[in-house]
Amino acid sequence: MSSAETFFFRWRVRLGYPLAIVVLGFARPSAQSVFIGALVGAIGLWLRAYAAGYLHKQEFLSVTGPYAYTRNPLYLGSAILAAGVAVAAHSWISAAVLCGYFALFYSFVMRREARELHSRHGVAFEQYVSSVPLFFPRLTPAKLGGESSGSFSLAQYKKNHEWQAAVGFLLVLAALLVIWRLRLR
Repeated sequence: MSSAETFFFRWRVRLGYPLAIVVLGFARPSAQSVFIGALVGAIGLWLRAYAAGYLHKQEFLSVTGPYAYTRNPLYLGSAILAAGVAVAAHSWISAAVLCGYFALFYSFVMRREARELHSRHGVAFEQYVSSVPLFFPRLTPAKLGGESSGSFSLAQYKKNHEWQAAVGFLLVLAALLVIWRLRLR
């Protein structure tokens, strides 16, 4: 694994906090932009929650549920969530910062995780890769056998701490509403 991949993997969440400050600093929200952004972001949160209920980190290769459509449904959900923040912020600069951050960081992170999954699951992962796209989802689910044939689990959702994404998104929306109200004065 390259040093760049290690950096991006370790710092993707930590650098999210200063990123949020930059995004909020350039934000020019309106009540309408926050509402529409909240709706878009809710789709991303739903996808992340749905994926987290199927994900058994370090246990077995998840290939059912949203993982039958895309190998990275959590990151797809994060991209939709970031789009929701960009819409809510109502700023091209904020949108460009979010898009650049996501594209840069998560391209490295997805490559690293793919290598780790390949080393852990070998041929099963190669078959998965040949059937399921990296990021943009298939229109129909891939029919894969294997270790993961489970269904959504609320306990697994909780174990994966996915509720933290919802709390973070709500805090960003609240901050945007405060900025909007302050701009009205």
